[in-house]
Amino acid sequence: MNEEEKLELARTITETLTTPDEIRDDWGKMIIDTVLPNGVWSREGLNKRDRSLITIAALCALHRPNELRLHIGRGRHNGLSREEVCEVIMHMAIYGGFPTSVEGMAVAKEVFDEED
Repeated sequence: MNEEEKLELARTITETLTTPDEIRDDWGKMIIDTVLPNGVWSREGLNKRDRSLITIAALCALHRPNELRLHIGRGRHNGLSREEVCEVIMHMAIYGGFPTSVEGMAVAKEVFDEED
């Protein structure tokens, strides 16, 4: 990926994230280098679908609704069914607490409603 392509992708990513203009391009490039497409999401060992399940669980447990919203959408794009998204959030009720799952389910419903 050349610098122009990297900058274009960085700007696409930061359009969905709240980012001050002063750091927007650098922030986007850092995300590309560490997360996707050149970072952890491109590693071998786990497919994108499984990475989505793990990420949804982690963001649910950490109560990160904005990122959770983005990653539920990404998970749907990576092949997760609505039922699988809900199951991983329900699973988090045991390991992360019921309030965690209640909030996660609310975010999932928002994403699903937007899909419809």
